[in-house]
Order: sequence, then C-alpha cells, then structure tokens
Amino acid sequence: MESVWRNRSVVLGVSGGVAIYKIVGLASKLTRLGAAVDVVMTPAATEFIRPLMFGSITRRRVYLDPWDMSDHRPEHIALAERPVVIVVAPATADTLAKMAHGIADNLLTSVLLATAKPVLVAPAMNTVMWNAPATRGNMALLAGRGVKAIGPVSGNLACGDVGEGRMVEVDAILREMERIILAGES
Repeated sequence: MESVWRNRSVVLGVSGGVAIYKIVGLASKLTRLGAAVDVVMTPAATEFIRPLMFGSITRRRVYLDPWDMSDHRPEHIALAERPVVIVVAPATADTLAKMAHGIADNLLTSVLLATAKPVLVAPAMNTVMWNAPATRGNMALLAGRGVKAIGPVSGNLACGDVGEGRMVEVDAILREMERIILAGES
C-alpha cells in the first residue's frame, strides 16, 4: 500500500464528534505510509482533541483559521487544490448539512466548497440524527454531487444507544481512500 501513498497529499477534515479518537489513528497510518497529511479541524473538533495531537503525529501544521493567508494565498484555496483526496471523518450531522447547503463558515467547509477533488465522508452520529429526514436529504444531495460516503455502521454509540450511526473503522476508511485514488488513475 505504501506506493499508493508515498508523496501524496491528503486533507483530513476533522469535525467535532466522539469518533475523533479513531481519526488520530488514521492520520498516523497515512503518515507512516508516506502521505503528506494536512489536518483541517472545525472549532467543534478542537473541543474534543487539541490540534497539537494531530500536528505531532503528522509532523505538519494543523489548519484551523479561515483567515490565515500564509504565502499571501487564502488557505482554503491552497488546501482545496493540493490533495488527491479529502476525507471528512468524523462527519457530523452539522458538517454534512453545511456541505450539502454550501455553508462555508469555518475553514473545513470553505475547503470543501472550493475543491474539485474527490471527497469521502465517514458519518458518525446518534441513530436518530442519522435517520432524520434532514440528514438523509443532505446525504442524497451530497451523493448527487459525487461525494462518496462510507458508513455509518451499527454498534455501540457514545450516547449509550446501540444502532446505526457508529463511524466505520480506520482500515475501512483507508481502503476506500485507496480505491478512490486508484479509480482516479485509471
């Protein structure tokens, strides 16, 4: 798998959900496989885990500020153009709704609105939220625009419920990312 990732740029968009702990492992695996992983965190994500964790693992800057213009270029444009794939995980109901309706009120949603690159989302939320008509409608809009989704699956949820809404495991996300990249090369 290393040859697929060596010297490839990936944007890992992290929104605020309990499943964020799994994404630390995804960032670590991608980095070990040779990818240049740029982590973009929503403000809610920073309530669950500090950016320092992702920066330490990827040995790269973590992006938070939509108003930063290093190299005199808006970050959301540079981050939108650089990667071979953008992954949003955990993809919360809030972030999915913003994606579906073009709301760019944080750096991650600005990057997503500005990109023409493949986007993969790994939803994670309570079962009722996942099954809500608004969420299902947002997922249908996103699918119609070419956004790929993996999961969620059934299992134990952070709220104590058991049901569909659990984010898939990191290895499944990694395999789907690889499939997207290889499909784009053929």
